[in-house]
Amino acid sequence: MFRDRRDAGRRLAGLLTDYARMPGLLVLGLPRGGVVVAAEVARALGGELDVLVVRKLGLPGRPELAIGAVATGGVTVLNHDVLSLYGVSPADLKAVAARELAELDRRLSAYRSGPQPVVAGRPTIVVDDGLATGSTMRAACQAVRMQSPARLVAAVPVAPAGTADALCGAADQVLVAHAPARFRSVGDWYDDFGQTEDHEVCEVLAARPGAPLS
Repeated sequence: MFRDRRDAGRRLAGLLTDYARMPGLLVLGLPRGGVVVAAEVARALGGELDVLVVRKLGLPGRPELAIGAVATGGVTVLNHDVLSLYGVSPADLKAVAARELAELDRRLSAYRSGPQPVVAGRPTIVVDDGLATGSTMRAACQAVRMQSPARLVAAVPVAPAGTADALCGAADQVLVAHAPARFRSVGDWYDDFGQTEDHEVCEVLAARPGAPLS
């Protein structure tokens, strides 16, 4: 479906043309891969690019399965259905959250060399490279909503149809370029879905117009 994350970003931007050159437009990428997608969206629409750090909370022993997510600003979103199904104890949940909050702080320090952008009163598009359960995007949208954007859009290249529908209340608009009925993983829809490293995120952010000097 997509050659790589840059191709996905360009194609996603083609569905967001209503926001092109909109005054104050802010595009927030979720690290790591979402920042690469967001950079193409911001470039095409003429928006300001920045990063919003969110961490998935993985099920103990099965970290690929999300039991929730944490985001900057003290936001925590929990998937209570999964927690109940797998019998996750409060102690295990606390341990997972503590580990991911530490990683969140590390990434904030690694990626940000200047102040966070002002969100209040601005149209804001939150971008990731794809959704599975949607927990990470939901936490991201809650973190942004707390800052009173003029309009909040969640945009991704690919997500299962049910996940996209479940996110409708989290943002003013949820835009998914491709929502297959049969979905196994985000990576299945990319020819190249190699892991994005910290230094690549920093390079993308450093290349944006007006990026603060580190």
